Amino acid sequence: MNIKNKICNLLQNIKAKKPLVHHITNYVTVNDCANVALAIGGSPIMADDIGEVEDIVGLSSALVVNMGTLNERTIKSMLTAGKKANALGVPVIFDPVGAGASDLRNRTAQMMINEVELAVIRGNMSEIKSISGLESKTKGVDVSERDIVQAKDLEHASNIARKLSNNLNCVVAITGATDIISDGKKAFFIDNGHPMLSSITGTGCMCTSLIGVYSAVTDDYLSAATAGVSSMGIAGEIAYHKLIKNEEGSGGFRIKLMDSIYRLSADDIMKRGKINEE
Repeated sequence: MNIKNKICNLLQNIKAKKPLVHHITNYVTVNDCANVALAIGGSPIMADDIGEVEDIVGLSSALVVNMGTLNERTIKSMLTAGKKANALGVPVIFDPVGAGASDLRNRTAQMMINEVELAVIRGNMSEIKSISGLESKTKGVDVSERDIVQAKDLEHASNIARKLSNNLNCVVAITGATDIISDGKKAFFIDNGHPMLSSITGTGCMCTSLIGVYSAVTDDYLSAATAGVSSMGIAGEIAYHKLIKNEEGSGGFRIKLMDSIYRLSADDIMKRGKINEE
């Protein structure tokens, strides 16, 4: 079965099962992450107090950990929830937002990597290079201009993803103009998306949430990560085409992006998906 057929099957499973996905995420994009999980067909719960995270993980089919707005309280909750998820066989999807920007973020990312078994890591190239121990210059929580992957750099970027995947025994997703997803053996390149996605806050976080929902209905995390990333890219394209008809801006794009995720179909994936395997 090819990857687009697998994504279609996963989307159908989400609609049928409506999996509960536990999020410990940031307060800038928490509402967007909850809504995008609902839009694709999942059931989000945003619980970050250490007193309940183990109970909530026990009810959930996936755990999404996002370190966008860090504090000492939620760091403890992230680690506690991650270890409980490991004990229960619940996949952990990690978004190392802003890794490389501060010592606190670097230490937190390393604790998650060292203490929790991860199913998927999703980040931009600056974040992935940082947690890989490579030289990287971050731009706050955004990818730096120096780390933006050009077509000529795809092989090098793919090697970074493969090496980190093998080192950590998890799927690595690097999102950018061309997205790269690898399990250390195979790699998928995705050319869906639109520059407008970078005009609103939270599309990276929402992409990680989509990966979390897809991961909740399968143990094939390479397919789940590819599904989440391609779904965001396809929805971004559809949203932009709807936007220009009405001469709207970034506010309208946000609404149309969520609508496009809600209405995403197998037909959209099969016709629009630009996914190549290396």
